[in-house]
Amino acid sequence: MTEVVLILTTVPDAGVGEHVARVLVDRRLAACVNVLPPMVSIYRWKGDVQRDAECQLVIKTRRSRVPAVRAALREHHPYELPECVVIPVDDGGPEYLAWVEAETAEDGHAP
Repeated sequence: MTEVVLILTTVPDAGVGEHVARVLVDRRLAACVNVLPPMVSIYRWKGDVQRDAECQLVIKTRRSRVPAVRAALREHHPYELPECVVIPVDDGGPEYLAWVEAETAEDGHAP
């Protein structure tokens, strides 16, 4: 297991996705955020089944930055209840994982 995690969240459109991605990368809370093309989400919300077009964000960060990512999502996300699902990265290219850790180090330097 590594320190690197992926965080998934959905946003209503690519514009919001790019805004959230920029905030996370600018604050060094994410090394990279993929804004995936629109998809259809079907879900139950407040007793009704909803259907919406959304974009998926894949946020690459380190486990220690998860609380700050959650706080930034609450601050910049338009949804009342933004998705924030954390997926551990068990393995990966050592150079790539080191890059993610370096880009998300709190002091701006790799550990």
